[in-house]
Amino acid sequence: MNSAVHDDWDGFDRGDLRRTLLHVEGERATVQLVVEGMHCGACARRIESSVSALAGVDRVAVSAATKRMQVTWNIGATPFSGLLRTIAGLGFQPQVLGAADREADLRERRTALKRLAVAGIAMTQVMTFAFALYAAASGGMEPRFERYFRLVSMLVTVPVVFYSAVPFFDGAWRGLKARRLGMDLPVSLAIALAFAASVFNTLRDSGHVYYDSVTMFVFFLLLGRFIEMRTRHDAGGVSEALARLMPRVVQRVRGERVEPVGVEELEAGDVVLVRAGAVIPADGRILRGTSRVDESLLTGESTPLRRGPGQSVVAGSLNIADPLYFEVTAVGSRTTLSGIVRLLERAQTERPRLSRAADRAAAHFVGWVLLAALLVAGFWAWFDPARAFSATLAVLVVTCPCALSLATPTAIAAATAQLARLGLLVTRADAIEALAQARYCVFDKTGTLTQGAPRVSRAVALGERSIDECYAIAAALERQSEHPLAAAFVDAIPPTAQAREQALSATRPTVRVVRGRGLEGALQSAMYRIGQLDFVRELCPGAAVPDSASPAGIFLGNASGLLAVFEVDDALRASAVDAVQALGALGIELEIASGDHPAIVGRVAERLGIHEWRARLTPDGKLARVRELNRARGGVAVIGDGINDAPVLSAASVSIAMGGGSALAHASADMVLMSESLGTVAEGVRLARRTLQIIRQNLWWAAGYNLVAVPLAALGWVPPWAAAIGMSLSSVVVVLNARRLSRASHQPAASGPATLTREVPA
Repeated sequence: MNSAVHDDWDGFDRGDLRRTLLHVEGERATVQLVVEGMHCGACARRIESSVSALAGVDRVAVSAATKRMQVTWNIGATPFSGLLRTIAGLGFQPQVLGAADREADLRERRTALKRLAVAGIAMTQVMTFAFALYAAASGGMEPRFERYFRLVSMLVTVPVVFYSAVPFFDGAWRGLKARRLGMDLPVSLAIALAFAASVFNTLRDSGHVYYDSVTMFVFFLLLGRFIEMRTRHDAGGVSEALARLMPRVVQRVRGERVEPVGVEELEAGDVVLVRAGAVIPADGRILRGTSRVDESLLTGESTPLRRGPGQSVVAGSLNIADPLYFEVTAVGSRTTLSGIVRLLERAQTERPRLSRAADRAAAHFVGWVLLAALLVAGFWAWFDPARAFSATLAVLVVTCPCALSLATPTAIAAATAQLARLGLLVTRADAIEALAQARYCVFDKTGTLTQGAPRVSRAVALGERSIDECYAIAAALERQSEHPLAAAFVDAIPPTAQAREQALSATRPTVRVVRGRGLEGALQSAMYRIGQLDFVRELCPGAAVPDSASPAGIFLGNASGLLAVFEVDDALRASAVDAVQALGALGIELEIASGDHPAIVGRVAERLGIHEWRARLTPDGKLARVRELNRARGGVAVIGDGINDAPVLSAASVSIAMGGGSALAHASADMVLMSESLGTVAEGVRLARRTLQIIRQNLWWAAGYNLVAVPLAALGWVPPWAAAIGMSLSSVVVVLNARRLSRASHQPAASGPATLTREVPA
């Protein structure tokens, strides 16, 4: 490798550029790449194996369908430049998404259009000459004119072979160097053999020429790949649109002065002015101003939301009405928007199980194609040598396994993009298949079926301490917790108790979280517990519970007895009832699994019409329940939002985390629901089922086409030009069928009613 190229890659090791392009946590770095020159599964496997062999590489995911690649590695073991140089050394061109932006896609599209145009113009000209040559075959043309048309056809075909068809030759050569049979190999053999035979016969002035077949073959192949490329760009457009939301220049406020600075210069704690019509450049908290904010591209919610002082805003949302001053809390790769983009791109770079199976089948298929071509050539050479070359060429052309290889990834890519537009982000490659096969759905309650914003509706003192003192103790303990209930106590403190609570919190009490039961902590040398009644009474076993205290409440107590009980309400999500009915109509059985009191869970289940529910479940209990359902039924979907739900989400057949939930839940889930509407889940199930239908259609079409076309070509009944049209159209049909998912509408699925059975309190 020459020094200029070496120096170019070394430039990516500069600290400021690395911070812009990579997501770095300690020594671990993650990068998203566009890999130009990758056309098939064999290319993807070769890149994946070579990069995996580098020191410190933890994870490599390469998708030929989207030409995307994601790598996570120890940047101290292998520099960023070394990673890029390795990919380039394989004959591919890596483009970092942060640096390339849309340029790589635009360059790819321009090049593809030029190659397609050259092949198309040449094809029309050569076909015109071919009609004349067909007439010459019947004796209707003088030999000198026939020789002229052959020579002109050869000259017109040269740019097609040496320019338009170059991607096929490059792909075949890379496959041979990697000792793998790629889909470009039979294509390249067909083009090279047909052109070489035609040139030979032209120069010796006898025999058949196949210039019309060569130009037609290249044109239709390029047309199919162009359509596939458009589908891929559309699928990748969602994450790229999210990434491009960020403005380049923002208005930072310093004292009384407003100064324009680059978005990369922002730091946590900066105050930023966002004028009406501008995009919010970072996550933050509003200090001054009230406006309406459009978060539709992030969440799928079309209605702008009112935001005011103290409320949070996220990077990438649009300020519609009035100016806002907000304090930056997260910038760059740590914003919610960047997290969404990383999750979506992780799904786009991973290859689902169905796609991996299709790639393996296509790789084996290429070997069988070459063997079939040899057998056909041998048979016709013995039976009728004049037809041997034409029949062999037709077999090579007609059996290209492009349709088989494209059947799954194009459908998955289109469905992933459509789900993202609905507000349901796919973060795992196999999630769509698992969602389509789900027949049982387990809901968490708090923050999933309910709004996740509980409030203290009633508080009763049970001991000698005043209710203000009980509020102060409860809030001081809960302030140390991340549970959704904690905010309810902090927000509900009466003004008369705020000073005491602040004094208690200032001591920074050490709090122990007992999962699914409550909290305990020491305040002023006394141990307190807050949570479920049986948990609190372990400190005071003999304490009596007054009749006025609801057993479903949140109790506070210490060794001297019960101090107070707090009743907490959490309103249902507005979409919960409709979502439950929609999922039931799809034939999905429903269940609630919650850690709350049976009275609370039963009340929510009754309002939603869900008869199967479990209460008082610890996280381990939820996990055991999901595993039990997976063993008994299979196809279990879990929808949750909190840290406690992360193990359960990981154990499900398919898991969906609420967009407002914890980062840990997002990382554990197969999908993230950015929309506030639970009804999006039912729409996602419909689209996932339709995706599997289209994948099956594509695979049946690819298999059926080859079963019919190969025997016909082997028997010599399909001329090479017709084989070129048939092979290309088979790929085009697969891609266009997958594109239907991008226009998927809300269509009801035919299914039986939901099975809602019995109450099963734990």
